[in-house]
Amino acid sequence: MWPLDSTGAADLLEPGPSQLPPDAAPPDASEEPAAAEVAGAPGPGRCWLCSSSPCGWCAEREAKKKGPCPGLGLFYTLLSAFLFSVGSLFVKKVQDVHAVEISAYRCVFQMLFVIPCLIYRKTGFIGPKGQRIFLILRGFLGSTAMILLYYAFQTTSLADATVITFSSPVFTSIFAWIFLKEKYSLWDALFTLFTIIGVTLIVRPPFLFGANTKSMEESYSGHLKGTFAAIGHAIFAALTLVILRKMGKSVDYFLSIWYYVILGLVECVILLFILGEWSLPSCGLDRLFLILIGLFGLGGQVFLTKAIQIEKAGPVAIMRTMDVVFAFIFQIIFFNDVPTWWTVGGALCVVASSTGAAIHKCQSSK
Repeated sequence: MWPLDSTGAADLLEPGPSQLPPDAAPPDASEEPAAAEVAGAPGPGRCWLCSSSPCGWCAEREAKKKGPCPGLGLFYTLLSAFLFSVGSLFVKKVQDVHAVEISAYRCVFQMLFVIPCLIYRKTGFIGPKGQRIFLILRGFLGSTAMILLYYAFQTTSLADATVITFSSPVFTSIFAWIFLKEKYSLWDALFTLFTIIGVTLIVRPPFLFGANTKSMEESYSGHLKGTFAAIGHAIFAALTLVILRKMGKSVDYFLSIWYYVILGLVECVILLFILGEWSLPSCGLDRLFLILIGLFGLGGQVFLTKAIQIEKAGPVAIMRTMDVVFAFIFQIIFFNDVPTWWTVGGALCVVASSTGAAIHKCQSSK
């Protein structure tokens, strides 16, 4: 998320002496309040318009003027889900470029955006001494999660991969319980069970759904690889979030992204040389898709961050599930692939568990 600097917020709410009119100050600091009122000036802390202390009308008017538009955070979340879904669609469309290479191009694109931000904020490129190990882990785990996500989009259906990635909040609760000693309640265990059921319905292992996998025997191997890649993404994304919680606000968000793109680019280059898959896209349309993947991914992150800043976590978590709806719609429209009822049932289980986990975590934190 891209935090806003709240330093000086109190100064904006309470005007200092320099903001008062020149003739507003009482003639003598030791003068009685009654004398000041006789002179036509309100007492200390009183409003210059209505002479009340505190001024309810002015405070209400200021709050209305500065408060966000109702529902704006949910609109930002919806827009973020749409942009992420469109980016996923482009990843699915680019079949001639390996998922690792797509990840490398996105790292380069984000690097060009993050470097000016770091220079402007004067945070440096290394980070605090005690947090560097966590920044390295964040970068490695986050980039690995990105590679696995793109591989899942390319090898299995768009809806299946998207749904499974929504199991990340459940893994986050487990890892936070293990590493951060956070409470793991019976509700969390129930959400985990729902996630396992949902993923099982999507994977449809032959020993449970033998009759339903015979017709897709040729493509089931790819479906299974994509499913495990999506589960791996959910696990690595959960570990990344736990590390971000561990660091807290001691590390600037842009510095965290910097480690993510630098280590991600190094990891992608090494993997591409090992796999021998490094090559420029042969089609101009694929090159356009690579640029759009970076643009839509960045736009989705920006709007999601703005939504979290002005809206509660519970409603944002619920609205985020629209990502699954968009994935189903795009899969039907652009790939003529109607999801099975098993996928729909699995999606309901996973989305319900992830949303419930997020809302429960929000309520328990209050």
